[in-house]
Amino acid sequence: MTAELFTLFLASTVRLAVPLLFAATGELVSERAGVVNMSVEGMMLTGAFGGAMGAAYTGSPMLGLCCAILAVLPIAVLQSVMTNTLRANQIVTGIGINIMALGLTTLGYRALFGARSRDIIPGFDAWSPPLVGQIPLVGGVFQQVWLFYLAAAIIAVVGYVLARTGLGIVLRAAGDNPQSVIRSGAPLKGVRHAAVIFTGVMSALGGAFLSIGDIHTFTEGMTNGAGYLAIVAVIFGSWRLWRTVAACLLFGAATALQFQLPAFGIHIPNALLIMMPYLLALLAVAGVVGHQTAPRALTQN
Repeated sequence: MTAELFTLFLASTVRLAVPLLFAATGELVSERAGVVNMSVEGMMLTGAFGGAMGAAYTGSPMLGLCCAILAVLPIAVLQSVMTNTLRANQIVTGIGINIMALGLTTLGYRALFGARSRDIIPGFDAWSPPLVGQIPLVGGVFQQVWLFYLAAAIIAVVGYVLARTGLGIVLRAAGDNPQSVIRSGAPLKGVRHAAVIFTGVMSALGGAFLSIGDIHTFTEGMTNGAGYLAIVAVIFGSWRLWRTVAACLLFGAATALQFQLPAFGIHIPNALLIMMPYLLALLAVAGVVGHQTAPRALTQN
């Protein structure tokens, strides 16, 4: 393996992990508050569609990013009201929203662009911070769309809030001991509503990265299960932020290998390479990779 190929592999790993980092961070906050947000897949797909439509019709990827968030907010509110106010089953409602989002984005895509269109839309270009990009061997890894740096900043803030602030204590208590939150006078439903909406915003950013930050187009079902992988990353990380981040990077590396192994001279059936991230996900859910300790009140309305 040459140094250039190694740098390319690392850069691809980071790039492919970015949408998972956004969505998994949001899902982690939601689950720590006691709500399993299974609609992450649908939220990401809606964000990708909203971002693509916004960028295509305004010519501005930044406005496209705003459109992605605005498109997902109604879905996040719907999910939150159904699970936190109406006390509907969190798993069933999330899957239902995913199906709805797939249908709506497919219909909108075909109506606006036509079936099988691959029109290039305005998007963000990759760049690297001054000096950092000149570091030998790893400098190329930092040649990323600015959304990657936004993801890193949000992860740092979320880690600080969860570990060092009163808000983090209340949020974690909402997922472990909801009665203690009620007795303290804090609004349990308000905390959970905010957590689900935060997940929606993060999922929108992850979906927008796919359409206007990475490939600069939209295709039907382009998330390809990324939302489910984000949920699995939270389980894989045992509901801890930094382990969840590591899981996202691991899934990104597994996906990058699909494209890099042939360049390394290693020939493995393509179908096996495609299933690698999902195989890791299956092992994580099955508990093979270690013991998972979920919030005690998870899924309890």
